[in-house]
Order: sequence, then structure tokens, then C-alpha cells
Amino acid sequence: MKLMLVGRTGVGKTTLTQRLNKKNLEYKKTQMVDYIGQVIDTPGEYVENRNYYKALNVVSMDAQIIGLVQSSLDEVSVFPPNFSSMFLNKKVIGIITKVDLKSDTKMARNFLNLAGVEEIIEIGKNCEIKILKNYIGGANEN
Repeated sequence: MKLMLVGRTGVGKTTLTQRLNKKNLEYKKTQMVDYIGQVIDTPGEYVENRNYYKALNVVSMDAQIIGLVQSSLDEVSVFPPNFSSMFLNKKVIGIITKVDLKSDTKMARNFLNLAGVEEIIEIGKNCEIKILKNYIGGANEN
């Protein structure tokens, strides 16, 4: 199964993509939609600018699971209420990143619940990502 990651710039979508695909972690600014293994990494601008929502919807056709990514450090959300409803017939999950940097994830959980996610997974630098790998069938397990 393919997982499409959606979130603002800097929440950790590319790092998460690299971890899921067992790539060396290196910072790079995602300039366009990037297909790596079973993960679709989208630019943050696609959710930060409502004019790109249509592009997100088109790209989502290639995915079975949509991951709305929210950093535990952010005090605002780019996801409007019921944002998940734009992805018809898709499983929409919430992913909270950077949980090792802030233990209280209540605000991030609230943002994701308002966006309409079905389930929330917490990810940090040292956190296991097995749950996410199980969703996409192991993501290039060697």
C-alpha cells in the first residue's frame, strides 16, 4: 500500500520518508511530489496554500492511505476542520512527529482529530516506526 504524507513545511515528512525506506537521513527541501518506495512525500506548500488542494487530491489517487503530519512542537495547524473528507474512500491517519522533543502531544492530537483522522500515531527520532511500516507492508524491508 502507498502512504501519502501531507503536512506543512518542516514537520518531518521527508525525514519520515527516508526512515521508512531505510535511507540515510539527509535534509532536503521537497520541491515537488516525490515517490520513494511505498511513500509519497508532498511539498509543504501543497497544504499551506489552498490553491494546491486540487493537486493534493490528484496525487492522492496513487495512495491508499493518507497521513496528515503534525509536529508536536507546532502551536497552530494548517489542516482545516474535516480536511480528511477531501480524500474520498481513503484511510486518513494522523502522524505526530518530534514527540521526543515535546512530551505533551495533546494539542497536536486535537488538531488532527479536528481534521478528521481515523487514528493517530506518534513518531519521534528514537521512536519505533513499526506501526507505520505495517500500514504500507514493510516499506522496503530488506
